[in-house]
Amino acid sequence: MIHQDKPILEVADLRTRFHIAEGTVHAINGVSFYLNHGETIALVGESGCGKSVTMMSIMRLIPIPPGEIASGQALYDGHDLFKLTEAEMEHVRGREIAMVFQDPMTAFNPVLSIGRQLGEPMRVHMGMDKQSIQQRSIELFEQVGISAPAQRLKEYPHQFSGGMRQRAMIAMALACTPSILIADEPTTALDVTIQAQIVDLVQAIRANMNMSVIWITHDLGVVAEIAERVLVMYAGFIVEEAIVDDLYEDPRHPYTLALLDALPRVDHRRDRRLRSIPGAPPNLLVEPKGCPFAARCELVFDHCRKEMPPLIPVSANHHQAACWFDVTTGKPR
Repeated sequence: MIHQDKPILEVADLRTRFHIAEGTVHAINGVSFYLNHGETIALVGESGCGKSVTMMSIMRLIPIPPGEIASGQALYDGHDLFKLTEAEMEHVRGREIAMVFQDPMTAFNPVLSIGRQLGEPMRVHMGMDKQSIQQRSIELFEQVGISAPAQRLKEYPHQFSGGMRQRAMIAMALACTPSILIADEPTTALDVTIQAQIVDLVQAIRANMNMSVIWITHDLGVVAEIAERVLVMYAGFIVEEAIVDDLYEDPRHPYTLALLDALPRVDHRRDRRLRSIPGAPPNLLVEPKGCPFAARCELVFDHCRKEMPPLIPVSANHHQAACWFDVTTGKPR
């Protein structure tokens, strides 16, 4: 039984490592966040910052070895996902928490029909018979906007366009009416008009099913449309958390400021150049000491290199940032 008065998902101090020939990659470094019922949160940051690894850790899809969940808790409905048996976790995946992956071509099995792959979670998790699966599959395809569903269910992944494959992937994720949908950059490989359709589709489904959504993206433009709260990630840390309007109007972490500065804006002059962030992300084979953004930050001072700042409240509405510098006063904290 899910308790509506508590967050549906609470993650605390998640640390994920990968042990490889060159050493240990410190991929996730103490990530904590929560997700409320019916809420959409966005996890944003550049490629390689740990967004997908965070979600794969929560879903227990990290390959062990070389991966290892070194510490942390992921409470779903009061149960720690990291303490469940593999059989219990298999029930959670798809039935309670579903994931839409970045590339639907590699997520589908190329030699099985779409219909067979769509029906599998219904058979495994809900014990449905062939006729019920067919009926539910047609309903799902109609729900995600795939025409001639009975015919399309017989087809194979290569017969679907990129946008259609992504819709089929969303249909599969929704098959068992999960409480949480994790969307891992679901619009990355699609053109802009199809991207907008997928965003609208997920929003409509979320409202219809009162589902909670975690949307992973590096595109801050999409975030404004879909999310209520935003978590900004950098080098395996959450460096800022805010309600979406607060993040755009009053960003408090230098990395967030730099990301927003690199975003095309319709209200800027056409000859204004977009700013890039100088330097490169830190080498995660070296355990982070101090702020991970220090080497690329224009506001850096000595203390930044010595100690990692905790997430601290910077304004009302649970707005938090992990920075030793106060960007509003222009002084160290």
